Amino acid sequence: MRPEDLDPDLRRWRRHLHQHPEFGFEEVETARFVEARLREAGLTEIETGVGGTGLVATLRAGSSERAIALRADMDCLRIHETTNLSHASTRPGLMHACGHDGHTTMLLGAAAVLAREGGFDGVVHFVFQPAEEWGQGMKAMIRDGLGSRIKLDEIYGLHNMPGLPVGRFETRSGAYMGAEDGFVIEVQGTGGHASRPHECRDAIVAACAIVGQLQTIVARSLDPADLAVVSVTGIEGDNIKNAIASTARIEGDCRHFNAAVSARIEDAMRRIAEGVTAAHGCTAELRYERVFVPLINDAEATGHAVAAARAVFGDENVDDKAAQMGASEDFAQALALAPGAFVMIGNGDSAPLHNPGYDFNDDALVPGVAWFVELVRQRLAVPST
Repeated sequence: MRPEDLDPDLRRWRRHLHQHPEFGFEEVETARFVEARLREAGLTEIETGVGGTGLVATLRAGSSERAIALRADMDCLRIHETTNLSHASTRPGLMHACGHDGHTTMLLGAAAVLAREGGFDGVVHFVFQPAEEWGQGMKAMIRDGLGSRIKLDEIYGLHNMPGLPVGRFETRSGAYMGAEDGFVIEVQGTGGHASRPHECRDAIVAACAIVGQLQTIVARSLDPADLAVVSVTGIEGDNIKNAIASTARIEGDCRHFNAAVSARIEDAMRRIAEGVTAAHGCTAELRYERVFVPLINDAEATGHAVAAARAVFGDENVDDKAAQMGASEDFAQALALAPGAFVMIGNGDSAPLHNPGYDFNDDALVPGVAWFVELVRQRLAVPST
């Protein structure tokens, strides 16, 4: 069986998953669907409930105990789909707006091909991860034994990339994707009647002043050589039309590539929040949470990923020096378990990720399956006789 022989099944599986999205740690039906397809393909060594709703299927061939892990994410986003496609989400407010339905399908396809055709000597773990979008799923799987009880020597994952043509492949060694820190600033003022501002300490005005000053952190508190982003993504007050707000809440997101930059961002943010609110007669409390760590590809493992890609996509379609990106990825946690690499494959001219009009490009399914299969066969090569 070749990956392309599975194309009709892959498209059907992917569209089923797209129609039935589930949020992080709620992927119960998704996990059941994955398990059923794995068993149909002949895999019997399947552990469910790893990290809550995750599962790990294991396939063995030959005599080697060397183990390679391949990972796909299963969760969706809380976004209402607007594609109006025949296979659009049937669940209002939930959709696969990041292509995890495609990633899961590609890994299912690779498991089916390798189970039926073999061509490798060793152990393959197919890791279906929950809750990638909010950075908790891989940690949960590690707590449940991935990398310790479920032993592995290398680990690889992929993601689709809108704008990159189908049949193209990108990655880089070293720091590839950014860390993500989340923050909330709670501003406390003194509310009152909207007609008597002189008797109040307006938390909204103070919060707006903070938002403006937060934009100076990257420009004035960090080395220009350090890549970083500070974004305010939400602000709200008491939301009473005729009352001056006594409280305000600012929340947002920071991206960077190393811990020292993260520490400088937090220090600057705390200084700004406390200083600006003091000037307005208010107070502020900052909560700063480090959610995603930077994704740093192992140099040797990246070379292996690229070698498999060249065999599948052709030299002219492989870029092994792709630009760093600020987006974060929970797969980064897995790279502490064993050498590994994370890669991008083209999704063609689609809507952006996390957009209500996004849909995974089914033409990318077979190339993704082929890359997974080729990677396994290269890394767990059958000894020549």
